[in-house]
Amino acid sequence: METKTASNRMLAIITLFDMHTSFLPKVVDGFSEKDAQNRLNTKANHVAWLTGSLVQGRCEVAGFLGIPLKQAADELFKMHKGIQDDVTYPSLESFKKDWEIVTPPLRTALLTVTDEQLDKRLEIPEMSMSYYDYISFLVYREANCIGQIALWRRLLGYPAMNYMP
Repeated sequence: METKTASNRMLAIITLFDMHTSFLPKVVDGFSEKDAQNRLNTKANHVAWLTGSLVQGRCEVAGFLGIPLKQAADELFKMHKGIQDDVTYPSLESFKKDWEIVTPPLRTALLTVTDEQLDKRLEIPEMSMSYYDYISFLVYREANCIGQIALWRRLLGYPAMNYMP
């Protein structure tokens, strides 16, 4: 897979992005839709919300980089909306489909983003940071959410995530 980047700062980001791209389908593999919505009587984010939130993050970064894509469940996640009680979230298959749609054009954008674009300030409510910092945060957050889903696998009695191809 192509890893030549327009900005040297993006090389490690692309490596992690590619890992997360392959990890998400693996970490949700085998979940029942019922278990994907299970919070185990806590206020924790369930697997469906975590998965949709990951897709939303990629869609938002794509939008900032000029790729106007929205996931099917955009209304449930836009403006960094947290998990909502008494809402049945879409299926994991729906989220995986949107993940597969947003990932290729976003990857291309991350490969071609320039230092000048990365230094540009992103001004959104309650946040001000460079595009580079925001993209870095997104990739960090992806690892965090995938790890949470991996923990849910064990808490709900599923086997550990298989990292192998």
